[in-house]
Amino acid sequence: MNETAAPSPSVPVASSRRVYVFVMRNALPFGFAGLIVLFVALGAPNFLTLGNFSDIVRLSAPIMVVSIPMAFLMIMGYVDLSIGSQLALSAVVVGLLVTNAGVPPLIALAGGVVACAGVGLVNGTLTTRLGLSPIIVTLGMLTAVRGAALLLAPQSIYAFFPIDFAAVSYTGVLGIPYYGIVAVIVIAAGAFVLAWSPVGRHALAIGVNEEAAFLSGINSHRTILAAFVITGAMAGVAGIMYALLLNSAPSGSLGLLFELDVLTAILLGGVAFNGGRGTIRGVVLGVLFLAVLQNGLILLNVPTSFGLVVKGAALVFAAILDQATLRATFVVKGR
Repeated sequence: MNETAAPSPSVPVASSRRVYVFVMRNALPFGFAGLIVLFVALGAPNFLTLGNFSDIVRLSAPIMVVSIPMAFLMIMGYVDLSIGSQLALSAVVVGLLVTNAGVPPLIALAGGVVACAGVGLVNGTLTTRLGLSPIIVTLGMLTAVRGAALLLAPQSIYAFFPIDFAAVSYTGVLGIPYYGIVAVIVIAAGAFVLAWSPVGRHALAIGVNEEAAFLSGINSHRTILAAFVITGAMAGVAGIMYALLLNSAPSGSLGLLFELDVLTAILLGGVAFNGGRGTIRGVVLGVLFLAVLQNGLILLNVPTSFGLVVKGAALVFAAILDQATLRATFVVKGR
């Protein structure tokens, strides 16, 4: 008897697996596009204008320049939670050098970056040489550095940049803000290092298994230390960006919750908190997602308190997305 064989159930199952993996791996781009459509549908004023695009670039640039080096730290399984306080320290150091010491602005800017690189050096040394927890060390430095900024400048320092110098934060070339150009340079450098240089491969190897990476000849301590120093230096750059925008250095408020914005963006971008996985493309999308979200809420006159709720929910969503992406990876491997 000729019997027709029943269709194999493996075909729809395999197809559904592919759809699931595709959706999970591209959840952030889909969410980013959906966010733009949502704000357009809600009628956010001037949302799709060139001027608003420039505002989004300026809003996201300081977060971007810190998120890229911080992503390297997290790919290696480390984190720096003191970056928000480092922003304040950088702005205060620059302000004091210009106003009290009469140092030229360009040299003062370098002083702010060096001060924060020094904080990164301390964080990295305590973590790599003494084997202390990076979370505990950088949490302690979060408080200590903020205290140092307040000791140096108990009151906010105002108007310490010349007007034409501060105008850099609002101008650009061919309609592209200077802040955007700085962010693109940092993104390009980060993408090159992670994808094409030995340092990128070393970072991923350290994140997967630091001991095995060390035994294979990778100088893990030096790589991690360098990442802490560069993250600190870029936090100094971000502090200068905010100081230029405000033309002031509010030691008590500048950079508050900045570390949460950076962490949320990086986790949304698919970097695993415990290391071993991540891309610069994902980090860029994560930063832009947060910037567009914040910009749209401002245009819709949403209260700041509600905006904080949304940001907190985004961080929780980032953790859920991380687990879903990991599960999708297991599905691909047939586990």
